[in-house]
Amino acid sequence: MKHRWPRVYPPVYLAAGGLLQWLLHRQLPLATLWGPPWITAGAALAAVATLLAVAAAWHFRIHRTTIEPFQPSQALITTGLYRHSRNPIYFALLLYLVAGAVGWGTLSPWLVPPVFVALLTRRVIVVEERMLAARFGAEYEAYRQQVRRWL
Repeated sequence: MKHRWPRVYPPVYLAAGGLLQWLLHRQLPLATLWGPPWITAGAALAAVATLLAVAAAWHFRIHRTTIEPFQPSQALITTGLYRHSRNPIYFALLLYLVAGAVGWGTLSPWLVPPVFVALLTRRVIVVEERMLAARFGAEYEAYRQQVRRWL
């Protein structure tokens, strides 16, 4: 019998990643990369991430399809930010973690974004891609060939 992992939604990965970054920064900073002025740069990156997430999410509303992962889509979104990335919302979530790493200013929080990408890709994106391929067939395959997964 094959083990089935529970479905974990992307915001949970983001929250866990942010908490892990904070813990690493506080308990195991490894090295200080820069000082407090970089908190502003981190906040600016977080603002950009918010704009990206909102703009990308808006397309789900326009196309009247679900934004919820693991649910069947009613439409294949290929316009707006989706012309440049198949996963602009997930890219925005990654950008939040990069913003956190920049803002903390120590080396250890930078360990989290690559783990986040690996987990999200394996546990969420691959599942979504299978569902989209099954639902939209050749149309999704053509889109997948033209547009990168992240950027």
